[in-house]
Amino acid sequence: MSYDQIALPDVSGLSVGILGGTGPQGRGLAYRFARAGQRVLVGSRSAERGEQAAQELRELLESGPQGNQDEASVTGGDNEHASQADIVIVAVPWDGHGATLAALAPHLRGRIVVDCVNPLGFDDKGPYPLRVEEGSAAEQAAALLPESRVCAAFHHVSAVLLADPAVAEVDLDVLVLGDDRDAALHVQALAARIAGMRGVFAGRLRNAGQIEAFTANLIAINKRYKAHAGIRVTDL
Repeated sequence: MSYDQIALPDVSGLSVGILGGTGPQGRGLAYRFARAGQRVLVGSRSAERGEQAAQELRELLESGPQGNQDEASVTGGDNEHASQADIVIVAVPWDGHGATLAALAPHLRGRIVVDCVNPLGFDDKGPYPLRVEEGSAAEQAAALLPESRVCAAFHHVSAVLLADPAVAEVDLDVLVLGDDRDAALHVQALAARIAGMRGVFAGRLRNAGQIEAFTANLIAINKRYKAHAGIRVTDL
C-alpha cells in the first residue's frame, strides 16, 4: 500500500497545544500549525511568557505571506492552558520532561499526547543520546500518562525552517510511533497539515529510542553540511 492510499482522518477542526511552546521547536510548530489554520494553544512554565509568545505569533501570521489568519487562532498561557487542546505536543527541555508531565497528568487524561523530545547530551565531541530508564522520552511519557494516548513524532524537524515565514514548504517526512493506531493516524494527519510534510507510521512506541537518538546524527549532518536537513522515506 502506498502512502497516498492511506485514509487519514480530518484533523482540521482539532486544537493543538504546545507544552514548551516558547522554545525554538515548540514555537516553530505552533507557527506552522496556526499557519495551516489549526487553533493553537501555546504553553510555557510562565503564563506571561506563553501569552507573549502567542501575541508575537499572531503578529507574525498577520504580517507574513499568508496574512489572513484569525487572530483568535493562537492563544497563550501556562502549560496547563496548552493541556486543554485536543492534541498536545510535548516540546519541553529534557531535564524538565518528567516533572512537567507528572504535574499535568490529570489534565492530559484521554488526550492524544505527542512527544517530540530528544534526550541528548553535549560534550566537546558533539551531541550524543542519553540513556533513559524507560527506554525513551516517549516511553517515559507513556509511563507517566497511563490514561493518555501517547505517540512520538516531530523529532527531526528543523526549528529554523519551521519558524521562517519565507519557507513555503517544509519538505520532509515525520516518523510517527505509537501503540494506539488511531491516535497515530491522527498525528500522521496533523503532520500532513504542514505544507510539504508527510506523517509516516514507523512502529510501536518501544522503538522511539532509536528515533530520538538519531537526532544526534542529524545534528552532525547539519553541522558538517551547514544545512537544515530532515528525513524523507523513499519508495513510499
